[in-house]
Amino acid sequence: MDIALDKVCELILRVRAIDVKEGPTDPASGSNPIDDGAVDALTSSPDDATEAELRDVIAGLNDDERADLIALVYIGRGDMEPEEWGDAVRLAREREEASSLSTADWLIGIPNLADLLDEGLNAMGRSCA
Repeated sequence: MDIALDKVCELILRVRAIDVKEGPTDPASGSNPIDDGAVDALTSSPDDATEAELRDVIAGLNDDERADLIALVYIGRGDMEPEEWGDAVRLAREREEASSLSTADWLIGIPNLADLLDEGLNAMGRSCA
């Protein structure tokens, strides 16, 4: 893999931070956060930088690192086996060249992305733990 393990682990943490967020559930709250169970802490707002930060991290990856990240998704999803790593990377590069979506848009649109990356790492004999 050309992408460092710590970069993948950082991305997994950022994706998990986005996954726990949901739409506004208490938009008119003026109460004390303790009184309302701190529900506003898990809601997204227009000024929430979490997704923008994730996009910046992905955009900062070089071509090889982005291809590896996509290949990890393929492995984590079970589309390909760890023994097919070279083919997974080749397919990832083809996806990037042919797609009208940016890699960040494509990745962020995948449900359970953090779990898939984690599964991909585990299948490759690596772990963030």
